[in-house]
Amino acid sequence: MGQRQLIAIEMDVLAKNNKLAAHNREHFDEAAQLVLNLVSSPGSGKTTLLCETLRQLADKRPCAVIEGDQQTSADADRIRATGVPAVQINTGKGCHLDAKMVHDACHQLPANEGGILFIENVGNLVCPASFDLGEKYKVAILSVTEGEEKPLKYPDMFAAAQLMVINKIDLLPYVSFDVARCIENAKRVNPYIQVIQVSATTGEGMDAWLNWLATA
Repeated sequence: MGQRQLIAIEMDVLAKNNKLAAHNREHFDEAAQLVLNLVSSPGSGKTTLLCETLRQLADKRPCAVIEGDQQTSADADRIRATGVPAVQINTGKGCHLDAKMVHDACHQLPANEGGILFIENVGNLVCPASFDLGEKYKVAILSVTEGEEKPLKYPDMFAAAQLMVINKIDLLPYVSFDVARCIENAKRVNPYIQVIQVSATTGEGMDAWLNWLATA
């Protein structure tokens, strides 16, 4: 298959995805839902952060979750244990969620008017950057165990994100991670990116994260 044909196929796939993403966005706007696409590498701690977030939002704002993984329902089971409805999407060999997957999953969730829909994408900092799901914001979660160069290594994702959450900051005394340098690197690829530092384990920074959710 020639390079031009590959590019044409990719453009066609993205065009179809973007059309359905626009439909999703209209649906979300009509329901006054805040929809967030949580993206990260595997092991960033985004499921732990999400579970703690859901517990703290209980009785304050209705929430629902679409959970993306290549295999198993382990993370969706953890989400449901908080009492929040969740739909698991297993992508098999796929490395990201797309707009159709989200569209179909939404029809399996209860009405969530005025609430928050968290889409926890497959652990990957490459493919999800190209696929609009209809979300309002992408939130890139980066743990201090990963290294402060990640925004430069995966610039498309951090350029597309409105917020970078530096997670697991309780581990800073035990790892070599330069927070200021990480923020500087993120702002090199996206001067407008916002940054919050959080530990779901100790609770540090959770107020800032919850305040961001309240005003997003």
